[in-house]
Amino acid sequence: MKDYIIHKAKNKKILVTGGSGFIGSEVVKQLSNSGADVIVYDNFSSGKKEYIEKFPRVKIIPGDLRNRPNISNAIKNCNYVINLAALPFIPDSYHYPQEFFDINTNGTLNVIIEAIQSKKVKNFVQISTSEVYGTARKIPMDENHPTLPHSTYAVSKLAADRAAFTLHKEHNLPVVIIRPFNSFGPNITQPYIIPEIIMQILNKKNTITLGNVNSARDFTFVSDTAYGIIKALFSEKAIGETINLSSKKSFKIKEIALLISSIIGKKTKILLDRKRFRPYDVNNLVGDNTKAKKILDWQPQISFEDGLGKTIKWISENHVQLKTPFEGWSKYYGIRKST
Repeated sequence: MKDYIIHKAKNKKILVTGGSGFIGSEVVKQLSNSGADVIVYDNFSSGKKEYIEKFPRVKIIPGDLRNRPNISNAIKNCNYVINLAALPFIPDSYHYPQEFFDINTNGTLNVIIEAIQSKKVKNFVQISTSEVYGTARKIPMDENHPTLPHSTYAVSKLAADRAAFTLHKEHNLPVVIIRPFNSFGPNITQPYIIPEIIMQILNKKNTITLGNVNSARDFTFVSDTAYGIIKALFSEKAIGETINLSSKKSFKIKEIALLISSIIGKKTKILLDRKRFRPYDVNNLVGDNTKAKKILDWQPQISFEDGLGKTIKWISENHVQLKTPFEGWSKYYGIRKST
């Protein structure tokens, strides 16, 4: 199996916002294993401190993206930045659009501005999302695919990545925009579809309840996603580029449910719940990873089936209890549930 060691990271001082989250904690793990000095800037409204506190050469600075003085303090001695911090759960964005723009768009601007003002940053990796594309107009979807986001979350992320690109041009800040397609694996922080299916199958006898089972997504195991992000951080050829991280394959939700059932060894019946359907769903995402192969020498190392096995094992061993994301971040930001 890939060891995910990046020798260029050794002794580098790197800021990772959102470093305790799902993807962020894997990025921090790989950077620490590669000998980097990592500053994690996080408010733990979504991620978990226990995911990263065991790693050597990692310093944690509490804070969120709205606080520029805190960001300035976190970034002052760093030469590299990976901006992962965001409100990530799409259904929440339907009800709290202002908060998603405050954090995902304006918060990103705060990090970029502080990076510009530090005058020390050699590369800034902005983490976008495949959701900015909307439903596939062509397959596979390359980086020139039209951006037609289907959720407030996706719009807030697209605004952030376009701001990162224009500020790169206007201020000569070295920026790479990474658009991961759907990631999955251990260190879950949100009730995304794969952990949701796994937990339903593990906890129920023979039925699971899902929404749009005919929608299809392109999945990459989290360690592969993190490795691509870090490779972008140390690639001069990547500066100024937008790059997909994807597998170039897609699976329908109903196919995933049956595959997980087979791996676990249970026969499962799927019940449809119309309340779980998104108001403006993305029907198909299939990413073209040709650019990542060419510029980053990156492609997924862990197959979808092997990744599912690792994820099932981690959930089973850690007795995971998924809460709605709103329960975590709303308390931190002082927001009451809308009616």
